[in-house]
Amino acid sequence: MKKVLVVILVTLMFVTLGLSKTKIQFWHAMSAERIQLIASMAEDFMAQNPDIEVEVQYTGSYVDTLNKLIAAIKAGTPPNVVQVYEIGTRSMIDGEIAVPMQTMIDQDPTFDLAAFMPQVLNYYVVDGKLYSMPFNSSNAILFYNKDMFAAAGLDPENPPTTYEELIAAAKALTTKDDNGNIITSGITWPLHCWFFEQYLALQDAPLVNNDNGRNATATKSALNNEAGLKFLKLWKTLSDNDYMINTKKEDWSAARKLFVSQKVGMLITSTSDVTALNNDGRENGFEVGAAFLPTPKDSAKGGVVIGGGSLWMIDGNPEDELNATWEFVKFMAQSEQQIKWHKGTGYFPVRKDAVTDLLNSGYYGENPDHIVALMQLLFSKQDYNTNGAIMGVFPELRNTFEGNVEKMIAGEYTPEEVLEVTDRQLNELLEEYNQF
Repeated sequence: MKKVLVVILVTLMFVTLGLSKTKIQFWHAMSAERIQLIASMAEDFMAQNPDIEVEVQYTGSYVDTLNKLIAAIKAGTPPNVVQVYEIGTRSMIDGEIAVPMQTMIDQDPTFDLAAFMPQVLNYYVVDGKLYSMPFNSSNAILFYNKDMFAAAGLDPENPPTTYEELIAAAKALTTKDDNGNIITSGITWPLHCWFFEQYLALQDAPLVNNDNGRNATATKSALNNEAGLKFLKLWKTLSDNDYMINTKKEDWSAARKLFVSQKVGMLITSTSDVTALNNDGRENGFEVGAAFLPTPKDSAKGGVVIGGGSLWMIDGNPEDELNATWEFVKFMAQSEQQIKWHKGTGYFPVRKDAVTDLLNSGYYGENPDHIVALMQLLFSKQDYNTNGAIMGVFPELRNTFEGNVEKMIAGEYTPEEVLEVTDRQLNELLEEYNQF
C-alpha cells in the first residue's frame, strides 16, 4: 500500500511540475533550413529553462506573419512574440499592440543594451525608445564569381567599386552566341524596392521627410532626388544593354539561381545569403567573392540600412507569459545564440561581444566574405538617412515602386517618370494613412 501511495505522489508531482510550465508562442518568418535552426535555438532555451515551453511556429512570409498577427489579435488569441520585418516598425508602434522592449529593459538591471551594435539598434530606436529586439539583421552586398571574372579578363581580387566600374565589369561578363542570344550576363538583383532604399542611403539621401520619419511622422515623399535618379539610370543602362537579367517582382530565389548556375557573374542581394552562396559556389565548382556595394564616384557618402527583422513582444498576454517571453527574447539576443545564427545564415550578430568572439576565434579569417559584409555595415555613416526610413505605408510603397520599375524595364517609363509617379503615389499613401 505504501508503495502505491509513493507512486501516486511521484506521479502527482510530475503532473504538477508539467502544469506549472509557462507556455509561450513564437511566430517567425524564416523559411527553408532556417526553420530547423530556429527550432534548435528554442530547444536550447527550454533545456536551460525547463519551466518554460516555447511553441515555435513558422507563419509564412513577413507579410503573411503580420497579417496572421493582426487576425490573432482581433480574435483575442495573440501570440507572445513575433518576428516582424524592419519596415513594419511604424505600423507596430502606431497599432499599440506591443510591449516596448525598452519597458522590459528598464525593469531588468541584468540587461546591458550597451553590448549591442549601435548600427543595428539605431533602426529600431524611435523617439529615444527601443521598441523591438534586433534579431536577424542584414543589408545588401555585392557577390561575384571569381572564376567568371578571371575568364572575362577581370581581376578577381578587385571587384567594381563605382557605377562606372560595375557597368564595365557587367559588359565584360556578358557573352552572346552567333545569333545574339545571351549565354551569360553581367549581373542581377531581385526586382525589389529594398535595393532602391539601400542606394538612397548609400548616397546619404532620404526616402521621406521629417528626417526619414524619425523626428516626426513622415508626411511627404523625398525620394524624387538625384541619388534615386542615378540608381534608376544605372538599372536601365544595365537592362537595356543586356548586361543585367531582371527577375519577376520580389523573386529572390530566381536571382540567386541565376548566380549559382553561373548565368550571371555578379549578384546584389542580402548579406543573409553569405553562408548559402559560399556553399553553393563550392558545390558548383566556383569561388564566390564579396564586396561593398558600388556607388557613383561623385556621390555623397552615406551607408547601408539595416534590413531583416526583430522580435516584438505582443501586449495583452498574462503576466507570467510576459515574463517568460522576456526571458526567451533575452536568450535569442545572447552572444552565443547570435553567433550560432550568424554562422548558420549570414545575418549579422547584433552584439559587439559576439563579433569580438568571432574575431578572436579566427572565424573571419576562415570566412572572409562574412567580415566583408560586416565591415560594410561598420563603415557606414550613422545619420537619419542610413538609420532607415520609418512610415506606416512601407509595404504599399514597395509594391508601387516595383510596379513602376517593371514599366521602366518594359520601356514604358523613363527613370525620371518612375520617380515622379512613385513620388506622387507615396504622397497619396502617406496622406491617407496619416488621416486615419
